[in-house]
Amino acid sequence: MSIVVVLNRPQNRFNVASVIRAMRNFGLENLRLVEPSEFDPFRLEGIAHGTGDVIERVKVFHTLDAALADCTHVVGLTARFRTVKRNMQTAREAAPEILEASVSGLAALLLGTEDKGLTNDELDLCHRAVTIETTAEHPSLNLAHAFALMAYELFLASGESRPFKPPRRVAESATQDDLERLSEDIERSLDAIGFFKSKKPANIMRTVRGLLHRVPMDKREAKLLKAMVLEVVYYLERVGLRK
Repeated sequence: MSIVVVLNRPQNRFNVASVIRAMRNFGLENLRLVEPSEFDPFRLEGIAHGTGDVIERVKVFHTLDAALADCTHVVGLTARFRTVKRNMQTAREAAPEILEASVSGLAALLLGTEDKGLTNDELDLCHRAVTIETTAEHPSLNLAHAFALMAYELFLASGESRPFKPPRRVAESATQDDLERLSEDIERSLDAIGFFKSKKPANIMRTVRGLLHRVPMDKREAKLLKAMVLEVVYYLERVGLRK
């Protein structure tokens, strides 16, 4: 996908480094900086470890117009409510359109300064304005946080996210017979330590069976629980408290 990230007059190298780190996390490769307060590749890589390949491709521009000149679809991230009606989207709504635009042209994600964000004039250059949904009391996000959320939505929409790895060995599900035998062993163990006292064992064991049935259990887990409860009985026999 042909997507560039454009930071307009970033003021803090730590925010720039955090954006670079998020780019690396979510598969974005090209960053453009417009009049950064400072640009020191060595310091940036010292903050965002393992991102040298992204930092090497950073391009610095003197004007925002120049940074966006070759872009065909520009999306500005903003937290402030604007009186002028714009093509507003959420990050999730914007992601598929950005990916589609990146197939035939160059799409840009534009972020403004840390303290004021994008001005109305800067938003005029954008095809879409994206707002990250937050609580009304605290709508403004840190620059890098807002970018990371947008990059994450792009990553999900691209289909490149990896599903969780399944366990190397998948155990068979515990059978009803496995659970019944486990229940019997639990009852035996509880009886050995005098747990029931004046309580009715049947009522307690009915609750125990309910617990065992509540969560699907595999044979390995049932076997482990069985060994644990039986060890109570074996221990009492070893120390002579039970024959």
